[in-house]
Amino acid sequence: MRIACPYCGARGAHEFTYLGDAKPVRPDPAAMDAGKLFFDYAYLRDNPEGEHEELWYHSSGCRSWLRVKRNTRTHAISEAVLVPGATGVVP
Repeated sequence: MRIACPYCGARGAHEFTYLGDAKPVRPDPAAMDAGKLFFDYAYLRDNPEGEHEELWYHSSGCRSWLRVKRNTRTHAISEAVLVPGATGVVP
């Protein structure tokens, strides 16, 4: 599988670190039900079939975060774009 990094060009998936689904949002730790929200955030994830948006980190390249649209059945990648303002290492 090759991912087209906007800075480095097409690279093998081994240069990237997969973070997962791009849709979940980290809960507010000050919320009344923060424990339940964090449990759901960490453990209850969908496993979609077909087109899916994921976060990938170019760990062996330019160290950019990418939002990748990938088909989970075929592994075909239709889009890879930079995540605006995202910097740093994999959490």
